[in-house]
Amino acid sequence: MSISSVPTTGQLPVVVVGAGPVGLAAAARLVERGLEPLVLEAGPSAGTAVRGWAHVRLFSTWSEVTDPAAEKLLAPTGWTRPDGSAYPTGGDWAENYLQPLADVLGDKVRYGVTVTGVARAGRDRIVDSGRDEQPFAVHVLAADGREERISARAVIDASGTWPTPGPLGADGLPALGEKAAAGHISYRVPDLGDPVVRARYAGRRTAVVGSGASAFTALAALADLAEEETGTHAVWILRRGITGSTFGGGEADQLPARGALGLRAKAAVEEGRASAVTGFRTQAVEHDGDRLVLIAEDGRRLDPVDEVIVLTGLRPDLSFLSELRLGLDDRLQAPTALAPLIDPNVHSCGTVYPHGVNELSHPEQGVYLVGMKSYGRAPTFLAMTGYEQVRSVTAAIAGDREAAERVELTLPETGVCGGAGLFDEPDAAQDSEGGGCCGAPATVQIGTGAPATASGGC
Repeated sequence: MSISSVPTTGQLPVVVVGAGPVGLAAAARLVERGLEPLVLEAGPSAGTAVRGWAHVRLFSTWSEVTDPAAEKLLAPTGWTRPDGSAYPTGGDWAENYLQPLADVLGDKVRYGVTVTGVARAGRDRIVDSGRDEQPFAVHVLAADGREERISARAVIDASGTWPTPGPLGADGLPALGEKAAAGHISYRVPDLGDPVVRARYAGRRTAVVGSGASAFTALAALADLAEEETGTHAVWILRRGITGSTFGGGEADQLPARGALGLRAKAAVEEGRASAVTGFRTQAVEHDGDRLVLIAEDGRRLDPVDEVIVLTGLRPDLSFLSELRLGLDDRLQAPTALAPLIDPNVHSCGTVYPHGVNELSHPEQGVYLVGMKSYGRAPTFLAMTGYEQVRSVTAAIAGDREAAERVELTLPETGVCGGAGLFDEPDAAQDSEGGGCCGAPATVQIGTGAPATASGGC
């Protein structure tokens, strides 16, 4: 290539890492803005991570999990959104929305390429001189082992957190013996419709570790299995005590399916199809023949179990961003301006008011973490939040600052607010009816100002 033919930074594509819901929405927004996206997906198809939980039904309806710009791209193909009031499974979402959207984007989406590094071209993270004028250098590894370096004007990392689940150990590290027991430990919600998976848990005693929607889903599924298969029992292990908000917002949740999920888990415990162990922070795993014994930091030992399902959250992989200057909260690994809004140490509100480029920017200009990855280790992310994030971010990349800062979205309330969300005792915890930090209205609508609340604020 001659020097005269080298493209300017403005002519380069915007690299989007990940062809999941938020990554593909980012690509659609870039096309809408007249910018060139290049989506890099490590898996063989769109929504690879979503397909990993294809059997799980979302608690959001179709109307809440499709992006308006994506729908505009799809419309000329004859695509119509499924019934907006229906709840898709992960498989439905991938096959009936994500893959068609990726197909419309055509060669703007590349599969089987793993991003191994992102940096400023010719500048490691310590070099100041001329840094902001340099394009990004994105290093990728293809499935066939071929390496490539792609130049980009900006980078939107929507790679999510699915590949990096949290461990069993309560201190954030694998429990002693956890790796050695890997054959009896799973970090995903089991698909009990699969005969092989069903046989793994039928008639057996299974520990479910975690306190979020994934744990509720696993508990409800195992409780249903217990009705059909004698000897099946789930032991729900919580690091906290059980309070009024443990099972979610219930009937107060404006996403009814999310509220119902918690109520199913509650019924499983109350009806004896599952038992709960509270304040149990796992330190070690020991073998008892072919079974496992979990040991807590306080020395308690559980009765042996056959299997363990660990659903303790997910965490971002930041390794390939090490040469960029990111501003991340040292606890959540989320952007520093976003972290106070989502920090479960401070509040347990499931609704976070909408946010955009101002909360997602870093010292390194032109790089954005969006979607689940923007939340770092924090839970309760909604697809519509990610769609609003990329609408704002792509407007900023296009130079439309007014549109980027005009963040408007209405989010459904969880019905759960109050207290510190991570580490409490049963007698000290505040329940969902006991006030706390989050006296917000049923829905929160944000323009360019701060959220209005009924009393206090999150």
